[in-house]
Amino acid sequence: MPSTTTTARRARTRTPGVPTPWQMFFQQFLKHPVMVGSIVPSSDRLIRKMLGPVDWANTKLFVEYGPGVGTFCPAILDRMTPDAQLIVIDTNADFIRYLRHTITDPRFVAVHGSAADVERIVRDHGHDHADYVLSGLPFSTLPPGVGPAIAAATQRVIRPGGAFLVYQYSPRVRLFIAPHFTDIDHEMEWWNVPPAQLYWGWKTKGAAAATPMQG
Repeated sequence: MPSTTTTARRARTRTPGVPTPWQMFFQQFLKHPVMVGSIVPSSDRLIRKMLGPVDWANTKLFVEYGPGVGTFCPAILDRMTPDAQLIVIDTNADFIRYLRHTITDPRFVAVHGSAADVERIVRDHGHDHADYVLSGLPFSTLPPGVGPAIAAATQRVIRPGGAFLVYQYSPRVRLFIAPHFTDIDHEMEWWNVPPAQLYWGWKTKGAAAATPMQG
């Protein structure tokens, strides 16, 4: 399997006039500090730890909310099988345009939209469900009602045995995911700026029938 560095070279291209990832991230932090949340992208150690529990051999659809400059994307693409797909969803049109310019892997799709619409987006791309969903969204600063709506839709869209992977800088995010995921693992990643809370909300088989995907 190729290394993450190899995939990053393969998946990213530099278009004249397009900023570097660090430049883009810093520009968007200055424009939307509440939504971006951190002045620097996630560390390599956070990425490895967050993705560690994923069963890549049985992953056909991986979804990410709030990909930003695509810090996680090369690592995800590197681990995915050739027939899998990565869909990223962001409300920031600048980030989506940037990702479409810089990531050329055919398994990659960038969608400008809301994570609350994940069920429709997954269906629109020919899937019945997602195997895993990753989120770095700042749940505690989202408009009222949006965080709970995203958590509920995510629980519905994930297959039994899959998981909601959440990294956050405040432990309050657990309040959003706990009503929908009763089996939650938690760790800290101190080698990150700022230190991050990591959660894995697992969807049990018993939860599948009670919360089907909705139109």
